[in-house]
Amino acid sequence: MPTQSVTRRTLLATAAVAGALSVLPLKAAIAKSDGKEIRPFKYKATDAELEELRRRIKATRFPEREIVNDTSQGVQSATIEKLAKYWATDYDWRKVEAKLAALPQFVTTIDGVEIHFIHVKSKHEAALPIIVTHGWPGSIIEQMKIVGPLTNPASGGDSPSDAFDVVIPSIPGYGFSGKPTEKGWDPVRIAHAWIELMKRLGYARYVAQGGDWGDAITEQMALIAPPELLGIHVNMPATVPADIATALQPGGKKPDGLSADESHAYDQLADFYAHGLGYAIEMANRPQTLVGITDSPVGLAAWMIDHDIRSYELIARVFDGTSEGLSRDDILDNVTLYWLTNTAVSSARLYWENKLAFFQPKDVRIPVAVSVFPDEIYAAPRSWTEKAYPNLIYFNKLAKGGHFAAWEQPKVFCDELRAGFRSLRT
Repeated sequence: MPTQSVTRRTLLATAAVAGALSVLPLKAAIAKSDGKEIRPFKYKATDAELEELRRRIKATRFPEREIVNDTSQGVQSATIEKLAKYWATDYDWRKVEAKLAALPQFVTTIDGVEIHFIHVKSKHEAALPIIVTHGWPGSIIEQMKIVGPLTNPASGGDSPSDAFDVVIPSIPGYGFSGKPTEKGWDPVRIAHAWIELMKRLGYARYVAQGGDWGDAITEQMALIAPPELLGIHVNMPATVPADIATALQPGGKKPDGLSADESHAYDQLADFYAHGLGYAIEMANRPQTLVGITDSPVGLAAWMIDHDIRSYELIARVFDGTSEGLSRDDILDNVTLYWLTNTAVSSARLYWENKLAFFQPKDVRIPVAVSVFPDEIYAAPRSWTEKAYPNLIYFNKLAKGGHFAAWEQPKVFCDELRAGFRSLRT
């Protein structure tokens, strides 16, 4: 692919050399500042910051235990107390910090905000560039497990013809990206920023992927439809038909005649709307009120792990000692990133900014691939998905996995991206 070859030559200063994942100096590539520089990025927390974190965890004032034997009152005391104990005594942030340091990371200023991103290029010349976007309460931590398999598929016995160049940005207000100081940073504006980022990296053709907010942003990229964007893959698709959305409102009634998959999806959504939306409502209405989770690391952790019931139940099992797709360190790597970057409230503002209906179809016309994981907020039925995406090129229902699919089931997730985008490589 000629364009990719040119990109490799012109962006060697910002690329990861295959195999070693090393970063070449940027200075030689930047003759004169034009405000669009791509600069290397590294992060190391101070010992004082980590000691203060441990002190705060140990000083947590816990509430009395819940008065029920289930999750109906929220995060259970046994789970959060086990999490806090491990976090204060056994958890080591330096381990994930070393993993992050091994990945080429950069920052560049787009639309007045500093955007942080991981950028790993494959050694394979025909690699397909992909930009992967996280959600809330996620971060780039979610996608770290997929970088190696996607850029170097042969390492896992997969075909080099399915290789990707991988770009993983941090949403503004999240992680190491800058925090917007003005209104307007909604999924549409972020989508424009991502398009500019891929242009700045020199990619003349690429694909995009997302779940949660990543889905909303990726679908907006598809609606803008820059000619370079070949197609998208989503793992939390927006497919809910208008009549179903109406029925899900307070006072609504479940429609008759739904298929088994449609009925299951409706029940999942009804449960989420009835019992799981509290965090989103508060962040959408009053994000600045959440000062408590910027002051208490354990409060922050409780807020973050209560995102959806099936993810919470998995996390509770992990802290009970069960082997799952996520480990205790995985979970605390993500929470600790939020804590060290003080992004609890700045990330919440995306809910306040958003004006889109999250699960309703957006009339995306470019090619779309969809992977449905059973423990997602809702498992989108094929019937809804085909209506939502008239150019559906791939659909698959998986046997295992939930909301944080790339994090929890990285091998399956990588297989899905390879299969979903294979037809767009020619």
